[in-house]
Amino acid sequence: MNYVKTTDNTQLYFKDWGSGRPVILLHGWPLSSDSWDDQAMAIAAAGYRTIAYDRRGFGRSSQPWSGYDYDTLSDDLAAVIEQTGAQDAVLIGFSMGGGEVARYMSRHNGKGVSKAVLVSSVVPYMLKTSDNSNGTPQSVFDEMAQGMKADRAKFFASFFKDFFGVSLMSSQASPEVLEWARSVTMQASLKATLECAKSFATTDFRGDLPAFNVPTLVIHGVEDKIVPIDAAGRVAARGIAQAELIEYDDGPHGLQVTHKDLLTKDLLDFIKR
Repeated sequence: MNYVKTTDNTQLYFKDWGSGRPVILLHGWPLSSDSWDDQAMAIAAAGYRTIAYDRRGFGRSSQPWSGYDYDTLSDDLAAVIEQTGAQDAVLIGFSMGGGEVARYMSRHNGKGVSKAVLVSSVVPYMLKTSDNSNGTPQSVFDEMAQGMKADRAKFFASFFKDFFGVSLMSSQASPEVLEWARSVTMQASLKATLECAKSFATTDFRGDLPAFNVPTLVIHGVEDKIVPIDAAGRVAARGIAQAELIEYDDGPHGLQVTHKDLLTKDLLDFIKR
């Protein structure tokens, strides 16, 4: 198995498929790199080196007690880029992973990055505050934490219905996909699950947006109930100088499943430019 060792000796599991210009996929909370498999296979088959890794605390990576803030997580991404030798890379961050892309661009000056993609991303700021009226109230995140502490498996059984938009007529997520997602989620440590939820809920990336100095694609579903587009995708696209926004009119949060073919096509079209 392939592993990268971070500065605090955390082991990060990664997949390394294909060859060519590198594309690095960052997964969302609370899943693992497996959530990118359909897109990763297509990207590798199209002639690109496709790297996807499990965030610390999730999947097959180590489960340390600390390091779930975005500064450390962006340092983890820097370690992946350095130790895999991925240069001139395209970074693709889904949901929470979009925050790692944003913080890497500012904290590490976008070293080795030629393009960036934010899919259903938490960037720029999820929390509702006096200067972020479209954000999500703190009480919602508090209820999420309480639900996970009380019965994590039960909480995620409900959560993934919203994640994949199963209440929408257009949803393409089967019951088996929901059960798979919950099983992957339960592989993560409870500590990592809670701490990462706190990080993506409260980290303000508005100051990171000017650091996007490469062509950037923002993809977001209009029907996203997990990360609403008016607080995220649309704001990010306005704040990033070279950003293009693609909206999926009936798209929920988990676009890799519900809009698999369209998302794959849009990613490859952007990578190939």
